[in-house]
Order: sequence, then C-alpha cells, then structure tokens
Amino acid sequence: MLTLRKENYSSVSEFILLGFSSESQVRMTLFVSFLLLYMITLLGNGLIVTLIYLDSCLHTPMYFFLSILSLVDMSYVTTTVPQMLVNMVCPRRTISWGACVAQMFIFLVLGIAECVLYAIMAYDRYVAICFPLHYSLLMSRLICIKMVTICWSISIIGALIYTVFTMRLPYCGPYKINHFFCEVPAVLKLACADTSFNDRLDFILGFILLLVPLSLILASYACIFASILRIRSSKGRLKSFSTCASHITVVTMFYGPAMIMYMRPGSWYDPERDKKLALFYNVVSAFLNPIIYSLRNKDVKGAFLKVLGNRGTVQ
Repeated sequence: MLTLRKENYSSVSEFILLGFSSESQVRMTLFVSFLLLYMITLLGNGLIVTLIYLDSCLHTPMYFFLSILSLVDMSYVTTTVPQMLVNMVCPRRTISWGACVAQMFIFLVLGIAECVLYAIMAYDRYVAICFPLHYSLLMSRLICIKMVTICWSISIIGALIYTVFTMRLPYCGPYKINHFFCEVPAVLKLACADTSFNDRLDFILGFILLLVPLSLILASYACIFASILRIRSSKGRLKSFSTCASHITVVTMFYGPAMIMYMRPGSWYDPERDKKLALFYNVVSAFLNPIIYSLRNKDVKGAFLKVLGNRGTVQ
C-alpha cells in the first residue's frame, strides 16, 4: 500500500492557512456567522438521522440513503469548519503537514462519497417511479448495503489517488495556502515541481468521479420525467415532481461548483473565487440539505410531528 512520508517528499513541517480576511472585525463577523451555520447544519442533519432511526415508516431505501447523506454532510463540514473557526480567532493560523494530509484525504473521501450517493439516490427514485412493482426486489436491503459499500470503496480509492499524487510533490516556502483548508488545487500552487501531470490526473478523476455520476443522474431523471408525464392523475404527477425537485436542487448546488473547482485547467486558478466555490459545495449545500429535504417532504415532517406528539404524551 502507498504511504505518505513527509521526509521523502518535502522538508515542510507545517502550512499557513490564509483563510478569508486579516481584519479582526471581519474575522469576528465571519466567525459568528460560520459558527451559527455549522451548529444549524449539525442540528438539521442530526435531526434527519434521528427521525429516520425512530420512525419505522421511514425505514425505506430512500430514507436509508438520506440518513447516510446527512451523516456524510455532518462529517464533511466538521472536516473543514472547526479548523477555519480556530484560525479566525488565533493569530497563528498553521496546520501541520500530517494534519493537512489527513484533512485533504478525509475531505476527498466524504466529497466523493456525496457525489456517488447522489447518483444512487437518483437511481432509487428511477426504480421507485419507473418500476414500482419491482421496487422491493431491485432495492432490497442487501442491494442497498452493497451500493453503499461500493460508494465508500470508490471514495477511499479516489481520495487516496488525489492525496498521494498531491502530497508527493516537493513544496516551496513560504508555505502559505491561500484557502481556509488543505484543498488539492490550493496546495498544488505551492509545489516547486511541474504540476501538469497533476492537472491531467485531476481532470481524469473529475471526469470519472463527477461527470459519470452526474450523467447517471441526468439519465435517471430523463426517464423519471418521461414516466411522470404519463401519469394521468395530476395529484400523482405533482407528488412525483415534488419528490424529485428536492434532489435536483441539491445536485445542482453541489456538482456545479465542484466541477468548476476540479475539472478546470490549473492556469484558471483564482484563490478568492475558489474559497467561495468551496464554501458553496462544502458548507452551504450541507446546511441546505436538511432544509430542502424536510420542508419539501411530508414524510419527514410527519415523523417530526409524531416524535413531538409522543414526547408530549409521555410528559
């Protein structure tokens, strides 16, 4: 197995994360805003996981995948936001070489897992709407577990390739990463060696890990919409469209910025724009996921009211 050894590739022992702003007032405003955003994200996604666990009516493949997505989102923001918050209040905004490698790897594992999960969720909706009579057979518990296992296997392998080929390069001082966490494009800008191979590798990986799942999602929804249009009942069409609309909204928010970040040429690097893009697919999408899925989903709202009702009865 490939291993990452600091001494083999570079003499750097730590990096400096420049973050967003050096002005203290701006940093404090951002600190409070991101802290609130982070807490709400954990609360919202945690609530969805809890409701799905407690309500037997939500023990279906769709909500099984949604609970995993919520767990991924909570982990995803936790990989970057706490470090960003610490750096906003501490004058010495450093991260060790080992911590940078770990953050990059975990961030990529979770990000790739989210990409594949969206494709799996699109397939689940495709089977539910286009083949409702075969749904329980095609989406059995064993098949769902296998899908999730494949999802994590792809994520770990993809993240390992990204991380190894990024951190094996020699790096030049000053070791200042113009970002709020150790993301591949920002770290590559510090490399002393030619990164053209990394640019090509990142594009190939982006094609496999972003464009292929996105193509599967688009194909699934093309079939879904064709099937929905054949539904005679307007109420049935509206319910099907509503179920799919939330997924499409989330997919658009996540894939757009991620494709711009990981599939563009290295010469298009813009640190300020990249920070905003990273915030969008890392923090904002994780924040909006529980809002979109709960406010547009009667089952989740019903489960929440049921839990509140049971608690009120006990008291």
